[in-house]
Amino acid sequence: MLSFIVRRLLLLFPVLTGILVVTFTITRMIPGDPCDVMLGEKATKAKCKIFKQHYGLDKSIPEQFLRYTLNVAQGDFGTAIRDRRPVSDLIAERLPLTIELTVIATVFASTVGILLGVVAALNRNSAADTATMVFANIGVSMPIFWLGLLLAYFFSLTLKDTPFFIPPSSRLSPGVSIIPLAKVWGLQNLKGFQRFMLMLVSNSAILNALLTGNTKLLKDALWHLILPALAVGTISLSVIARMTRSSLLDVLGEDYVRTARSKGLRERLIIYRHALRNALIPIVTIIGLQIGSLLSGAVLTETIFGLPGVGSRAVEAILSRDYPIIQGFSVLVAVIYVFTNLIVDISYAYLDPRIRLK
Repeated sequence: MLSFIVRRLLLLFPVLTGILVVTFTITRMIPGDPCDVMLGEKATKAKCKIFKQHYGLDKSIPEQFLRYTLNVAQGDFGTAIRDRRPVSDLIAERLPLTIELTVIATVFASTVGILLGVVAALNRNSAADTATMVFANIGVSMPIFWLGLLLAYFFSLTLKDTPFFIPPSSRLSPGVSIIPLAKVWGLQNLKGFQRFMLMLVSNSAILNALLTGNTKLLKDALWHLILPALAVGTISLSVIARMTRSSLLDVLGEDYVRTARSKGLRERLIIYRHALRNALIPIVTIIGLQIGSLLSGAVLTETIFGLPGVGSRAVEAILSRDYPIIQGFSVLVAVIYVFTNLIVDISYAYLDPRIRLK
């Protein structure tokens, strides 16, 4: 197991190199000049020359890539063109919300999706099976932006002034704020990677609330993430439900399941201890793949619900041709996805002892 993990971590370096190459190339292919976008009518040749020299855009493409790669290796993603702030600071401010949204949506989609898939498989060709699969097909067919607007309208306007009201936008309610952990713990002098990690944890409303014991902040943060998590997680839920049903039906037809029943084991024990565990391998694979969809779906969800996450800021960066932000966010999301796949591969050995990671 340890040797497998080490090999996969070593293979991470060529993968990251490929990610850097693709990200750098695509950002340079975006139509438009950053100088023209940022300076507008003031974009004279003299000012654009100074602008490009300041951000290194006057160098050749290979030289820009080499310089960018060396900086990333040191944890420096550059300086945002529009904000004129380190991209690492923007990541530390924006990424925690996107991770919170992705985790909650994944938990929701996995829990409900597996439950619906099990119900459909155990009641094959019944009304429950048909209803579950109809719901799954509808869920897959609904665009995120349409579902997000529909949820916001129903829970925020139709159910306004009722106990079922859920806020349609913003991260926290007025009067509720996040207190920086550096201030609470007296760690204002941290620098480099330690400062970056502390900012990541501090800007996560849920982690911040758990570490400081702020129940009001915790409840408010979770309350505001309900609708975005439902919107971005519904498609993944539907895919997981369909895969669970298909995988469990295949397993229920195996000889060892019939043998377990002939021995008189309880049906619940047969389903959850024997059948479902063996059916989980393709399900876990789908869940790992869906995390990438949830991260990409967060772009639309955060824009619709006005959440200050990576997705909404990436859209702004693309429109303003802010190369450092686009590259920094893309590389970071890709790294998260790669490590997610590593965790999925490791989980195979736990779910099925016959699998040996050598």
